Amino acid sequence: MSKYRFYQPITVRYGDLDPQGHVNNARYLTYLEQARVGYARQLGLWDGGSFFDFGMIMADAQLTFKAPILWGQSLRVGMRITRLGNKSMESIYSIEDAQSQQVFAEGASVLVAYDYHTSKTIPVPDAWRKIIQEFEGLEYPHPE
Repeated sequence: MSKYRFYQPITVRYGDLDPQGHVNNARYLTYLEQARVGYARQLGLWDGGSFFDFGMIMADAQLTFKAPILWGQSLRVGMRITRLGNKSMESIYSIEDAQSQQVFAEGASVLVAYDYHTSKTIPVPDAWRKIIQEFEGLEYPHPE
């Protein structure tokens, strides 16, 4: 069984390639971003409206490259929230071939609950906490 309950399909675009003919390393972070947006939409954490109403900002990112991605490959990005803190969430990712599940990259990020209208961090909303805990099967009810 996969450790991910959410996968975002990704289409590799010609414009994602660098002169060497594989996906440019900066695009990998864009693929993770697409997964975060898809995750938030699927779980109902964001309705797809104004980005100023999407109360999440990335504070840290880590990415390990395993294999090059080529044009025409069908991808999927697995995403999972692994920990909920008071104001932050830790997530992990896997960029994979959609058919063979070959892993091209693995990553992690720290996401912070953020109010773009006041430019301040905020506690992870209780509604988000409940939805994420149920979806991910996280056992602890409150932040550490």
